Amino acid sequence: MPRADAQRNADALLAAAEEEFASHGVDVNVRAIAARAGVGTATLYRHYPRRSDLISAVFQREVDVCVSQASHLAAAHDPGTAVRLWIEHYARFIVTKPGLAAALHFGDPAFRELSGYFQRHLGPVLQILLDAAAAAGAIRDGVDPLDLLGAVAKLCIPPIGTHDDSRSERMVAMLLDGLQCRANPDRARGPAT
Repeated sequence: MPRADAQRNADALLAAAEEEFASHGVDVNVRAIAARAGVGTATLYRHYPRRSDLISAVFQREVDVCVSQASHLAAAHDPGTAVRLWIEHYARFIVTKPGLAAALHFGDPAFRELSGYFQRHLGPVLQILLDAAAAAGAIRDGVDPLDLLGAVAKLCIPPIGTHDDSRSERMVAMLLDGLQCRANPDRARGPAT
């Protein structure tokens, strides 16, 4: 049973890290993560020898959740709503990772692969959602998925000194409303006279 225990510990550590990162940022003390997972710090370091290994694992796990959400949303909603809900899910992922952007740009070699992982996984699923929404006339045509992901991420970073928890939600909503511009040119021009 050591393998099952090891997997259970790894899963518990990832779940605990997600919660701690959401509450306290990615710079949270690893002892707090180990305590929340119900394991010792030695177990944490056995699974994730460096903090960057743990951050990378959490990031990849959450990217995978975002990817799986795309097909569920596309099956359950019209294309325009699926795009909106998926972007809102992605925005929550970004907002709940204070300090992640700084950590990713710190230069740690462990993070080099994350950018590629992000682009390879999130870009294609968002492209599928965008294509379906554009074909349905719900959003404008020609939106680059990586541009949109970058714009949402930037909108989710609060300005220094700002503590308005709903700001990113409002900003992302405005961006999504903007995607609808020129989605239906006849509607934008109004009735013919």
